[in-house]
Amino acid sequence: MKSLKGREHVLAEISHQQALLEGKGMFTVLPFDEKLRLAGLYPLLPTAPEILQVNVGKICNQTCRHCHVDAGPDRREMMDQETFQFCLDALEKNKIKTLDITGGAPEMNPHFRWFVTEASKVVTKIMVRCNLTIIVSNPKYYDLPEFFRENAVEVISSLPYFNAKRTDSQRGKGVFERSIQALQMLNKVGYGMENSGLVLNLVYNPAGAFLPSGEESLETEFKKQLLQEHSIHFNELFSITNLPVSRFLEYLIETGKLEIYMNELANAFNPLAAKNLMCKNTISVGWDGKLFDCDFNQMLEMDAENSINHIRDLDSFKFSFRKIKTGQHCYGCTAGAGSGCSGSLV
Repeated sequence: MKSLKGREHVLAEISHQQALLEGKGMFTVLPFDEKLRLAGLYPLLPTAPEILQVNVGKICNQTCRHCHVDAGPDRREMMDQETFQFCLDALEKNKIKTLDITGGAPEMNPHFRWFVTEASKVVTKIMVRCNLTIIVSNPKYYDLPEFFRENAVEVISSLPYFNAKRTDSQRGKGVFERSIQALQMLNKVGYGMENSGLVLNLVYNPAGAFLPSGEESLETEFKKQLLQEHSIHFNELFSITNLPVSRFLEYLIETGKLEIYMNELANAFNPLAAKNLMCKNTISVGWDGKLFDCDFNQMLEMDAENSINHIRDLDSFKFSFRKIKTGQHCYGCTAGAGSGCSGSLV
């Protein structure tokens, strides 16, 4: 199954994926809402928003096989400066102090640096989800480590594994080598170094249809191997479960592993993880300004269930009066130790 482009084709693909996740004509996994009811957690309600997560576009210099955004060099969806300004206004008006910037490769948006600079005036914490290779992909990005440092940005970077074979199999040939170069550049300006105050966190995703192992043991091994082999330092490792959305869902279907994986996620449902879901305290903003409960719902075009549907109109108090939309993909965030954009939930 190939990723489809064009509005009608994208909607058709999303509808097809949701039907597959619901098990229509294939298999049956208890609806996620029913699982929540049995655990006494339905409906899933938001708390006061603490994080504004902004997807600034789907263009990316990589085409990773597990990408739930279906990002790549051929994508043209990109946030314009007016929508960026709406985001800044919303942050200030609603006193949201943490900004989480994602993509695609967010740095490829021509307004990215302006947005970060302006946002640093109204929030206390800015996180950028950097794929690392963007830093060494073109001379115009070589100074990103210095730019991040100047704006006290927390850098969160995906590195599937501490060797080339597993990393390149998931993200493309040569990605590991370029990622190491970028990490060394970040270390050189202070990122990940003791007492620097410059935070560099890595993200681990499993290479296949299985749950990640313990976050603490993975972090210990990553730190040991990266320091020993490449003299690289970082702060924390976030372990994130692959959700059955977009390219990873296509992989599950093509390999005949969808039923096995969905049952594994459902059987590993953890009520403690469900209580700490990121969607409860985070508002997700699409590249066009639309509002969602989370980044995964955004990719499935599951709009937030509220009369306020665009960032320009955000009133966080009124927006809190809604039920969080869920689907079968939500099993990915509640399996085992749980999974969020900052790693395990339990």
